[in-house]
Amino acid sequence: MTETAVKGPAGYFPSIEKKYGKPIAEWKDLIRASPLAKHMELVGWLKTEHGMGHGHANALVAHTLAEDKGK
Repeated sequence: MTETAVKGPAGYFPSIEKKYGKPIAEWKDLIRASPLAKHMELVGWLKTEHGMGHGHANALVAHTLAEDKGK
């Protein structure tokens, strides 16, 4: 049996959890609770307020906004 690598923003999730110490669900809750709505505003907020790197912040925001759009 072969494992399929997770692609797209979710591919960053294991390293995000390891580096920043919170589960992805908690990060998504923080993003959803933010008064900000635009992608780059949220990315900037995660970077400045939570010390997150650009790639990790971008992946979380992209995944969360796409998930919410599909609801």
